[in-house]
Amino acid sequence: MRMKPSVFYPPDGTPGGLRRGAAGCLAALSLIAGLLFTPAFAQQRQAPETQSQILLSFAPIVAKSAPAVTNIFAKRVVRTSGQPSFFGDPLMQRFFGGNFGNPFMPRERVQNMLGSGVLVRSNGIIVTNNHVIEDATGIRVVLSDRREFDAKVLLTDPHTDLAVLKIETGGEALPVLDFADSDSAQVGDIVLAIGNPFGVGQTVTSGIISATARTQGGVSDYQFFIQTDAAINPGNSGGALVGGDGRLIGINTAIFSRGGGGSVGIGFAIPSNMVSRVVESAIAGGAVVRPWLGASGQAVTQDISQGLGLARPGGVLVSNVYPGGPADQAGLRVGDVILKVDDREAADPATLRYRVAMAKMGGTAIIGIWRDGKPATLSMQLRPAPETPPRALAKLSGNHPLTGLVVGNLSPAYAEELDLSPGLTGVIITEMPQTSAAAQIGLQPGDILLAIGQDKIKLVDDVVRLTKTARDVWEIRIRRGDEVLSIRVGA
Repeated sequence: MRMKPSVFYPPDGTPGGLRRGAAGCLAALSLIAGLLFTPAFAQQRQAPETQSQILLSFAPIVAKSAPAVTNIFAKRVVRTSGQPSFFGDPLMQRFFGGNFGNPFMPRERVQNMLGSGVLVRSNGIIVTNNHVIEDATGIRVVLSDRREFDAKVLLTDPHTDLAVLKIETGGEALPVLDFADSDSAQVGDIVLAIGNPFGVGQTVTSGIISATARTQGGVSDYQFFIQTDAAINPGNSGGALVGGDGRLIGINTAIFSRGGGGSVGIGFAIPSNMVSRVVESAIAGGAVVRPWLGASGQAVTQDISQGLGLARPGGVLVSNVYPGGPADQAGLRVGDVILKVDDREAADPATLRYRVAMAKMGGTAIIGIWRDGKPATLSMQLRPAPETPPRALAKLSGNHPLTGLVVGNLSPAYAEELDLSPGLTGVIITEMPQTSAAAQIGLQPGDILLAIGQDKIKLVDDVVRLTKTARDVWEIRIRRGDEVLSIRVGA
């Protein structure tokens, strides 16, 4: 029997692709065991001796936390082809023609999304997952007391898969969850997951923190998660991961599953420190702006660490430093290994990016590095990536192979937004119709246009100018990942 591949499932119940949600199941009796497991108890089992031991429960934590967790119902309109899949069969097309008289026109349908949210301000500020409300045409929030409110979106941050909503309470103060310091979370801490799995209603499950600083989730650009085995399923997205003190330690966002989307004990939550930063940006009325490193590199492996004289693998070997960027001005060089940011380890590129993003804009970060066989520190000013040149997004038109493409200028800020190396420059393809000539010749979104014929491309204006000239043969040179490719097309 073949095993289904491992995927990350979302708790919103949408079909296909990368899905977000969260995981696991462990009865939280470890607290009871810890209290009862005295040396005498280890030698001889005994029944509880007091009423308090019998009634030991998480109920006080739940009573404090659950009223601040909401259900979220979102609607969005999706377009479907309206044509049954069997009409794509070549035999059917042979008898009925390619369009079958076009009896099945594309149509729209309403898709219902289910998720959870957490009240973090008493005036109705709610945080949830971005994928729960993405492209929603209507959002309805249901409180734990069953009251319903329409919600408006204050801010979405796809990079962290977070969204901040607001409901109007008429001045009533609602129960909230306070933020915990997620950097203080430790493996083995007991946690509760509160949400609305499968739409059955508010549900509480318990478990422990299985890992911290988990960077292999692959469900957002900032891959830095708290892993838990508390049972979380579709519908729990955006719900609360609560610590033993009743404070919010994370927002549940993804589960690891081998098929079906059910919990198998591996779930991921966005750390509360990151959540708090996004909420603060929403309340301030602006977009999320994060500090920029201006450098990139690769994880230090065992072989690399031995070659550099490091005691163990860990850190980021710098391979690119953006000229004039914060890292460059701080003195970082290619070949340095970044080990820490403000005395917190940067074990790999994902962790480094998270640590820089969590630093306070406008301040200074102390970067711990390994250079020439010994440790050193650098002081780096924390500022945002510049958008120079402006992205100047443009849709190309005319009679040429690139017509229909949407292209933009790469800048450090735009490269950061697209999760690309900060040193990349040029014009990037951001959108491309599937039926366009560009798609037919093999171009893809994310390709960087380098030249048309012998003319180099540096800005969007260059592309617009060069495509206005008729050519017998179009030779287009692009960068795709680490490769430079050339495409020749006849007029």
